Amino acid sequence: MASNFQGKTTAQVQSMLKSYQNVSKTKMILCCDEEGGTVVRISKYPALAPTPFRSPQSVFKKSGMDGIYNDTVKKAQLLKKLGLNLNLAPVSDVSTNPSDFIFDRSFGKNASQTAEFVKTSVNAYNSENLSCTLKHFPGYGNNVDTHTGIAYDKRSLSTFEKSDFIPFQAGIQAGAPVILVSHNIVDSMDPAYPASLSAKVHGILRNQLKFTGIVMTDDLIMDAIRDFTAGKNPCVTAFNAGNDILLSSNIAEDFNALYAGVQNGSVSEARLNESVLRILAWKYKMGII
Repeated sequence: MASNFQGKTTAQVQSMLKSYQNVSKTKMILCCDEEGGTVVRISKYPALAPTPFRSPQSVFKKSGMDGIYNDTVKKAQLLKKLGLNLNLAPVSDVSTNPSDFIFDRSFGKNASQTAEFVKTSVNAYNSENLSCTLKHFPGYGNNVDTHTGIAYDKRSLSTFEKSDFIPFQAGIQAGAPVILVSHNIVDSMDPAYPASLSAKVHGILRNQLKFTGIVMTDDLIMDAIRDFTAGKNPCVTAFNAGNDILLSSNIAEDFNALYAGVQNGSVSEARLNESVLRILAWKYKMGII
């Protein structure tokens, strides 16, 4: 998060991240959200970057898709220089209405144009061997902010198939290694669970979109999950739903909850091995192990 970079020089960030890797037997994935525009965890600090990265909408308006490619390369180079190996970007949601919560973070265009943006971004990240993340599957649409409460998505499955899925499919075909799943409750897919906790939503991603890479949750500390579970820890449900990585701002509690699930048998060894194998294959392809 931004607080990890605040007040540090490039050398201090490099030293910090290197120290994390040095104490891990298996080299770790280290990531942040450097989307550009309203979400910049690193480039907001002048000690780490000359200027904050602009939003994709702003970059495209000035320099077109070539500008998107070049801007993304610069993001990848900055993250790699500091010691990170994954960016939680590009935002792949389709949003054309400025009143939508996600609009400012999105490409702001229709599905086909957003798909071209996603494809271009993934190609740029791949050119620098920095992993990227398509988010927020199955597509944020006009839903409210899940940081502050539960979002109910009433759109039909055909709406997602004709629009929201298209950028994700483009990113998958371009070789994006990671997809992040939102906390929205999507009635047409699974009215009983937020997408991040839903085996049905993960089944659509794996079986319909044929994604074989890494699936991760959005941060499990967000109010959409806290409100849904009424304070019960969500990690076992999230992992059994099909997520390979659980994003958490409450690391100790969430680790202990998942560990307890393994110990009491509610998380199987086979389920663990499935995700561990995917993660190790990803790290091998990245060249960090």
